[in-house]
Amino acid sequence: MDIYLVGGAVRDALLGLPVVDRDYVVVGALPEQLLQQGYQQVGKDFPVFLHPKSKDEYALARTERKSGSGYNGFICDFGPNITLEEDLSRRDLTINAIAQDENGMLFDPYGGQADLDSRTLRHVSDAFSEDPLRVLRVARFAARFHHLGFRVANDTLTLMRQIAASGELSALTPERVWKETEKALACEQPQVFFEVLRSCNALNAMFPELEKLFSSTEAHALQALWHGTQLTTELACRFAALTLQLDVAALTALCERSKVPTEHKELALLSSRWHQRIHALRDPNRDDAEQILALFQATDSWRRPERFAHLLLCAQADWQASIAFDSSAVLDSSAEPYPQRAQLWHWFKALQAITAGPFVAQGLKGPAIGEAIKQARLVQLQQWLA
Repeated sequence: MDIYLVGGAVRDALLGLPVVDRDYVVVGALPEQLLQQGYQQVGKDFPVFLHPKSKDEYALARTERKSGSGYNGFICDFGPNITLEEDLSRRDLTINAIAQDENGMLFDPYGGQADLDSRTLRHVSDAFSEDPLRVLRVARFAARFHHLGFRVANDTLTLMRQIAASGELSALTPERVWKETEKALACEQPQVFFEVLRSCNALNAMFPELEKLFSSTEAHALQALWHGTQLTTELACRFAALTLQLDVAALTALCERSKVPTEHKELALLSSRWHQRIHALRDPNRDDAEQILALFQATDSWRRPERFAHLLLCAQADWQASIAFDSSAVLDSSAEPYPQRAQLWHWFKALQAITAGPFVAQGLKGPAIGEAIKQARLVQLQQWLA
């Protein structure tokens, strides 16, 4: 029985990146042997075991044969006769098909190290096209490693286009699509994920609303996502920045079909509805107190202050994306990049201090308390804007 460290742990170590998860492949063993050593079996379709102490995953070497559509349509064969090279051959990219034995020796039958050196994302074999999920995975790796100079190999991009043309992408579940998308949004350059999907004609199958949006405002949407990424690590904000230019109907359809988390959907809808109103706050002395208060009220800011702060951040990302493509704009480098955000937040925090206590002391009850708070906040806004 031989044990090898495989996949991302080997790849990231060779790139000088932190290694978070460690996965192992076991060659020449039967399930009973691992069970006797205290490993816990967790796999259903093929034997995967958790180490009794580290809880790292150990999988028996296996091969796969296409048996149906989608990324689940495979028959797995495993056993002591499956070689390491056969196991590595089923992996998606060469950089993920490098193994390391317990003595640190590397096994690289498919040229993964050379592709690491040349910063190339290349498929291991033509079997790549049997699994539609790999289109999303390659796009995600392109986003994750973009800052290191990685690009998708032309022949791999060709296979990705073939998968998109085959209709196989429709077999992917919304949950699996969103899981890959969420991982991509967490990258330093998440816009690359969508660029790669569009370059292989897969974006329309995954996110048709974005495909339509990109047909006219691609640069803006991706720039907004990039600026949002510079401002925050919150994935809901990044998603909202990307989709902010969609109308409510299109955004709702995208979120419902893709099983987007409620938090992401709510912030995206608020951003779509209110970003233009926030942009309009260029001259506080001309603004309307009732409209500003309506913004606070309609966005439920008093109960959801953190979400309101995220809304302002999304608006800033959108505005900065607009400025990036406005050749006539003249920016004052000494000024705040988006003063509306700071101004609205300042007003909000000050108005938040107006609470029910004094009105209860006056004897007001029920809805009258809420109306009194609203009027007091309106009066305060009017004084500031006078």
